Amino acid sequence: MPDEIQERAGVPVLVCDPDGPLLTTEQDALDLIGSAFLGAQVVAVPANRLDERFFSLGTRFAGDVMQKFVNYRLRLAVVGDISGQLAESSALRALVHESNQGGHIWFLPDLDALDARLRAAR
Repeated sequence: MPDEIQERAGVPVLVCDPDGPLLTTEQDALDLIGSAFLGAQVVAVPANRLDERFFSLGTRFAGDVMQKFVNYRLRLAVVGDISGQLAESSALRALVHESNQGGHIWFLPDLDALDARLRAAR
C-alpha cells in the first residue's frame, strides 16, 4: 500500500505505508510534510519506518523531526510498538509521556488508537 490520505475519525490523515522507506534525514521528514500538504492534517508514520536514531534522543534526530512537524502545523503520530525502545531509555519514556499529553505529536500503538485520539481531540 502506498502512502495515502485517508479520512480517519473525520480528519484527513496521511497514512504511511509500513513497508515504505526509512525516515533517516530531516529531508525525509520534509518530504512527508510536503505530501501531507495535499490535504492531510495528521501524518501517521509507522514506528518501524523511523531510523533507530529517532529513538536515541542523544542524536537530536527525534527533536529535529518533531520540530519540523510543529513548525508546519501538522500533527505527527508515530504508530506501532516501541516498547523495546522505551524499556531502554527513561528519557524516551518521558518524551513519549509528555508528547502524548499535547496535541501535536503522539506515540500510539495502532491506527485504532489514532482514531480514538482524533475523536477525543474534536
